[in-house]
Amino acid sequence: MSTPTDYLQKNKESWNQRTDFHLKSEFYGQEAFMQGKNSLNEIELSLLGDISGKSILHLQCHFGQDSLSFARMGAQVTGVDLSDHAIDTALRLNEELKLQARFICCNIYDLPAHLEGTFDIVYASYGTIVWLPDLQKWADIISRYLKPGGKFVFVEFHPTALMFDDDFTSITYRYFNSGPIFHTESGTYADRSATMVKENITWNHSLGEVIGSLIQSKLRLNHFEEYDYSPYNCFKQTEKLGERKFRIKHLGDKIPMVYSVVAEKTGEKAL
Repeated sequence: MSTPTDYLQKNKESWNQRTDFHLKSEFYGQEAFMQGKNSLNEIELSLLGDISGKSILHLQCHFGQDSLSFARMGAQVTGVDLSDHAIDTALRLNEELKLQARFICCNIYDLPAHLEGTFDIVYASYGTIVWLPDLQKWADIISRYLKPGGKFVFVEFHPTALMFDDDFTSITYRYFNSGPIFHTESGTYADRSATMVKENITWNHSLGEVIGSLIQSKLRLNHFEEYDYSPYNCFKQTEKLGERKFRIKHLGDKIPMVYSVVAEKTGEKAL
């Protein structure tokens, strides 16, 4: 399964287009965020615990809301994202809020060329790994940047939910990684009326691939959970169950929507 040589550029262009629409969208609630609202959800907050004084590396941070929420909670944060427009926006918000977060623009596979040191926590969440072709390289990056005893906190959309078509009426995609998925999409999950058309290249990753890659990188699994709801209304055909809880209306509680993983750095990866 070869990786398209232009996937980074196409996906970067896609996320550069999205950023301004996302910043203005009701989905991201930027006005409330600037006034002090925490952008993080109950799932990840419960897994992170007290992060005051902790160093956090946030992979694929988009325009930085969650990174800046970490900073507001007293953490020392470094956010990384492929989109230069998103990172420029994050830097501007960081300055406006008078916070001390750092932001780096690069493909996360190239991060060792841009960042030294290790962290207490490496964090990634919601819609991240679908943009990555190689999860072993991803897990190696996570292990590289964790201190001994440090933890990786990960919350992601469940691969079962990603097998369906947009309307959740039929199984369209394979559960397992079968190589790149090419699709052109109008609008964006945060604003379906956005006047943009983008070409995306993504990959589906099974739970076995996720957990197996972390184990191979000498990370010890301390937590795994699945959830029958999404804290984000980013899919079609949804119904609201409560505050930050959404399901696919005609599927109810029959499928998992999200899962979470916590893994600990226990030793160096074998050569």
